[in-house]
Amino acid sequence: MVWIDTDMGFDDMLAIMMVTASSRDIAGVSLVFGNAPLEEVRGNAAGAAGLLGWRFPFFGGADAAILGSVETPAHVLGPTGIPTRGKSLPKVPPAPLSSAFVALTSWLEGLDAPGEILALGPLTNIAILALARPDLKPKISRVTWMGGGATRGNHTASAEFNAYADPEAVAIVLASGLPLRVVDLDLCRQVQVGPEDVDALQAVASPKAPLLADLLGAYVDIALHRGRPGMALYDPTAAAALVAPDAFVFEPARVTMELAGTHTRGRTVVDQRPQAAPNAEWGMKADAARVRALALDALMEAARA
Repeated sequence: MVWIDTDMGFDDMLAIMMVTASSRDIAGVSLVFGNAPLEEVRGNAAGAAGLLGWRFPFFGGADAAILGSVETPAHVLGPTGIPTRGKSLPKVPPAPLSSAFVALTSWLEGLDAPGEILALGPLTNIAILALARPDLKPKISRVTWMGGGATRGNHTASAEFNAYADPEAVAIVLASGLPLRVVDLDLCRQVQVGPEDVDALQAVASPKAPLLADLLGAYVDIALHRGRPGMALYDPTAAAALVAPDAFVFEPARVTMELAGTHTRGRTVVDQRPQAAPNAEWGMKADAARVRALALDALMEAARA
């Protein structure tokens, strides 16, 4: 079984579609601030569940970073965290949500065999778990996280957004001994979608296709508006690493989170020298065609459902 931790933007939605398409059982979904403030994330989750018929439970998690800040990429994704070309997710009033920490710990306590966690946003909820319940570490076979970057950042010149939003949380998880597999910016940039994929989705004759094509189109527009021909698939690449790990090459690395640099706060420093004691697996290469197909097939399946 898998637990998903998400800040519920469009690519988070697609990542969850990929997990459901793989027939993996989703035990629960914890929400965290990130793509937008937590209240918007809750609304996105309710709208996505209403559109796609998700029945797994959602839980409310951290609304701010470990040190209390709230960082969002609103300048890129808008106030809701999901840009559109005019359409929007169904407006479903979010129901009151139980505690993500209580739900996640209860799930782990009840497992007969270790479960996996797919983390698609800032690592705040996972850091809280690591600090409060280190005894549950043996119940976690792996945390697959979309975050960090070995080369250039995206939120700043040095830092990837999920890392920058709560670098202390990343440092806590790295120090905790949790088995961490990192799907970073460079790995995700190997997998691209473009206008032709939006056209293919628009051609599907189904009630859901126009909205999903609108959201995919707005996602691709982020890259097009910057003069790039395609947009990297971020969270879906992390989902692919969970459902099709043989499509990737991961290597051991010693990862350190920069917490204090004036220009480098939030940067993941990746040390792969022989003398460096590894604390994570770092994604090096993806079978881009296979990952792309997994994502687009899941999107088509959801559109036709």
